[in-house]
Amino acid sequence: MPTSPRLSPAAEDFLADNHLCTFTTLRPDGSPHVTPVRFTWDGEAGLARVMTAVTRRKARNVLAGPAARASLCQTVGPRWITLEGTATVHDDPSRVQEGIRRYAKRYWTPPPEPPGLVVIEIQVDRVLGLL
Repeated sequence: MPTSPRLSPAAEDFLADNHLCTFTTLRPDGSPHVTPVRFTWDGEAGLARVMTAVTRRKARNVLAGPAARASLCQTVGPRWITLEGTATVHDDPSRVQEGIRRYAKRYWTPPPEPPGLVVIEIQVDRVLGLL
């Protein structure tokens, strides 16, 4: 199992705050697709999670290639953090429910539940930031 970089307490606190971020994946032609999302951070597992529908571009981009790379960037004023890693899409009910549970805890409301709800998990292996 890959090891996620250890985050400082300030970074963990920042990732627990209620903020939007940008999520970047690569389209099959190699061009970046950047979209605003809400996400959750699981520091113990080194996983960032994004809830979406399987038909959305971000999910299709991840599904298009094995070992798909993705990044999340949260910024508030001069503070920012970017989480990068390998992304995978899961429709397993237990994984989706864990994503919903964490989302509701962070954002105080459950995520939208469109048909084909999936969770994108990013196994974080690189962290950049200015906190």
